[in-house]
Amino acid sequence: MARFGMVIDTAKCVGCMDCVVACKTENNVPEGFNRDWITTEVHGTFPTVQMEIRSERCNQCATPPCVYSCPTGASHVHDVGGIVLVTKEECIGCKACIASCPYDARFIHPEGYADKCTFCIHRVEAGMDPACVAVCPTHCMHFGDLDDPNSPVSKLLASRKHHSLMPEAGTQPSIFYLT
Repeated sequence: MARFGMVIDTAKCVGCMDCVVACKTENNVPEGFNRDWITTEVHGTFPTVQMEIRSERCNQCATPPCVYSCPTGASHVHDVGGIVLVTKEECIGCKACIASCPYDARFIHPEGYADKCTFCIHRVEAGMDPACVAVCPTHCMHFGDLDDPNSPVSKLLASRKHHSLMPEAGTQPSIFYLT
């Protein structure tokens, strides 16, 4: 079984926000809400300063606290690639998943259910990349099967220094950032 993940090259990301716009358009995300966003971090002091620009979203965790905290089972891990999804008809909007997510990757949709990145599962099931990956003008975003050692994402992780967000949370995220 595949375990889908994303690898983002922070040396190539320019923070253009094309990924954010593509996601909003592809998934009809309401105005004022986002399933993904751009974060910029600056570290060091002059003259040794480093800046990292990252496209962030749900980390599609292998150990997802949002799923474990959901009282109705609306938050669940899909059979396809281990993608964490929400069945909106089963969600009661209690916000337990929001409180348990260390990445602040969920929001309550105006219609009353928890919403988040789905890796554009409708596109993935049709053999396409998520919308954010498909539109990236710098080609810094890569999507694929982390369990396949021959996949482009696995090869990138094997060849480059990388990190995930908050590894200390123990969630085993499926989003990795090349440095």
